[in-house]
Amino acid sequence: MELFLHYLTLDYLLYGISLTLEVTALGLAGGLFLGVILAGMQMSRHRWLSGFARAYAVIFRGTPLLLQMVFAYDALPHIGLKLSAMGAAGLALAANEAPFIAEILRSGVLGVDRGQVAAGQALGMSSSVLMRRIIAPQAIRTMIPAFGNESVSALKNSSLASIISVQELTLRSTQLASSTFDFFSIFFASGVLYLLLTSAIGGLQLVAEFSLDLDRAPSRHPLLRWFSRFFAGNAKGTSAAPAQAASNVASEPLASDEQAVSPAVVIPMSRRDRAARSAGLSQGKIMVQVQNLSKRFGDHPVLSGLNLTVRTGEVVALLGPSGSGKSTLLRCINRLEEWEDGAVRVGGRRVGYAEGGIVLTPTEVAKQRAVLGVGMVFQQFNLFSHLTALENVSGPLRWVHGMSAAQADRRAHELLQRVGLGHRAHALPRHLSGGQQQRVAIARALAPRPSVLLLDEPTSALDPELVNEVLEVIRKLAVEDGLTMIISTHQVRFAREIADRVTFLSNGIVTEEGPADEVLTRPKHPLTARFLRVMGADSPAAIPL
Repeated sequence: MELFLHYLTLDYLLYGISLTLEVTALGLAGGLFLGVILAGMQMSRHRWLSGFARAYAVIFRGTPLLLQMVFAYDALPHIGLKLSAMGAAGLALAANEAPFIAEILRSGVLGVDRGQVAAGQALGMSSSVLMRRIIAPQAIRTMIPAFGNESVSALKNSSLASIISVQELTLRSTQLASSTFDFFSIFFASGVLYLLLTSAIGGLQLVAEFSLDLDRAPSRHPLLRWFSRFFAGNAKGTSAAPAQAASNVASEPLASDEQAVSPAVVIPMSRRDRAARSAGLSQGKIMVQVQNLSKRFGDHPVLSGLNLTVRTGEVVALLGPSGSGKSTLLRCINRLEEWEDGAVRVGGRRVGYAEGGIVLTPTEVAKQRAVLGVGMVFQQFNLFSHLTALENVSGPLRWVHGMSAAQADRRAHELLQRVGLGHRAHALPRHLSGGQQQRVAIARALAPRPSVLLLDEPTSALDPELVNEVLEVIRKLAVEDGLTMIISTHQVRFAREIADRVTFLSNGIVTEEGPADEVLTRPKHPLTARFLRVMGADSPAAIPL
């Protein structure tokens, strides 16, 4: 035991630890740098880039690290690249770690819900903003355990640097044992030192996981507060929720919607009033114009020469069976989908194109979305899961529209109060019911004051008892705000009460359109009549004369 303790504190071995850490640091830093490049190449649309990255991974994952170190130290000098033993060891370890780290990064990025990415794009976020604010904060949380494991592996693999005479811990232990012949005590001490180093890495991993745990109360330690705020993508001063409120989010009753949404008083319009409103809208400015739009997914046509015109203040309901192209049409209007032929104009500007017909880059398209003001509400909510309800609404206002944190928070609080969720401002999406999540999504879409609001089956993912609370919010927008809206829905009664016009789609074309009360009570096309009959709308409530 005395010899063991002596070796455990021997300067000769302790200095070997510093060299071990140096090789490991070089390998991990270089591997992270190369791994980011490789991950980007593998996810690139250019096949030659992704092919090169995959070939690199096959080579360096398929050959022993020992041979790679020998190659870096002995073979590179033949092409004029002479490295020190430490440099060769760090280079070989970095090259070996890069494909493993690339897969960790790629899996983390691909693990983020694609719906959240689409929501960020619809809000006008550029690729860089999406990566920093939405993708990276969520991906990093999922990648921490894998990074911890890879760091431990790199630390142990650094012992192979002894083959090229790097005086790290393993080589020094071997040399010391060869001179004293006390193999057991020396290698036992060496093993304990390695265990201490790997335990330290495990400790750092636990600290990182704890500091990024969204369900715990905010830490009082300044470093942990900064760490969690940085990776959450929050501006300083945002999310001013008290610790008690944050810690009690999960225990708040979901059904106490104050409070919820006060039902809008909808007075059915007579046919005379509807005709007067329709005449007024017909004289208004064209807000959305879709011309001869054609879209295919592979060999399957989704939209076939579709035409649609929506005027300012008009509410248009899109009806049709599943697969008729309703969702694709909405995504095309916001340029979330590209199309083969036709044009879409919002506010007189051609979506996806600059003046002169020049195709915009993805970054330019993101800016155009923000300028045109096309809000979108998705059927699966697509809230940013790492942000609270307040941050979901205020974040895009800061990141896209340049609002200060105070202004954005004030606007977010106003909208959450309006949709009956002021008391849930600091709740995470997973602590909200489906109806509450959809109302937050509506508030988020309304935050930048859009010129037109697209709603893609806003109630299809909700339980029946939650449908009404979301429909009431949309109803109030139509009745009180006069907001231009295009709604894809199966709620026929709701469409009859709110929509000015109904457009029925089938197989990617408009088969019938007209005033809502006429189409829904006296359909002319047999497909429309059959759809309404199946949806239980064959006996609609009479509309006052």
